[in-house]
Amino acid sequence: MKTVLITGCSSGYGLETARHFLSQGWRVIATMRTPREDLLPRDERLRIVALDVTNPHSIAAALEASGPIDVLVNNAGIGLLGAFEATPMSTMREVFETNTFGVMAMTQAVLPQFRARRAGVVVNVTSSATLAPMPLVAVYTASKTAIEGFTGSLAHELAAFGVRVKLVQPGYAPSTNFTSNGQSRMEGLIPPAYGAYAQQVFASFAGISEVTTASDVAETVWRAANDETGQLRFPAGADAVALARSNVPSASA
Repeated sequence: MKTVLITGCSSGYGLETARHFLSQGWRVIATMRTPREDLLPRDERLRIVALDVTNPHSIAAALEASGPIDVLVNNAGIGLLGAFEATPMSTMREVFETNTFGVMAMTQAVLPQFRARRAGVVVNVTSSATLAPMPLVAVYTASKTAIEGFTGSLAHELAAFGVRVKLVQPGYAPSTNFTSNGQSRMEGLIPPAYGAYAQQVFASFAGISEVTTASDVAETVWRAANDETGQLRFPAGADAVALARSNVPSASA
């Protein structure tokens, strides 16, 4: 029986991904900053473990409690919506600590066991904003784009050790807690000068017909984790798939 460790399982993509891997018969280590036993069904194959990806001691304790794993899913992340001009550097650093350095720290922590076994998979969850950058999410997009470059390079670096590295790029998902979980850090990030423009942007978001669901992402993470080809990027959701296709250079380019 294979074991997957998933970060950020308290809601959204992470929670649904944990459910999906359980349904496929895997042993699941569902991690979250504040563990909640009521979020997932009781199952002998499930362990809920406290983990803060920005804290090295928390990472070490969580991995010790989890034992050997076969797949790491770096899903934990925080959203940020606002004008770049109004965003304090402290807030930018907070976003990068989780979305970028948290992913790197988790990956670095599991690599010794993967390398020693010459097996293992790292799946990093980014965003379709890296495919088609959107307004008012400059800092968030930067934090996720950094992981895109990191993952591509790491995939080459670890191939010699039998370790696979994959990217999942979710599309626009209004049903997730992207904004609600970060409401406090977003206060004041849309100053009056940006008010009218922001309203236009929000209206355009509301008009999007094809959106991504948590199930779309969970199923794509599952495919990426089990993929044995050289494919690196896995867009998740119809909108992300369409964006990925539009980014493929034509033969005449």
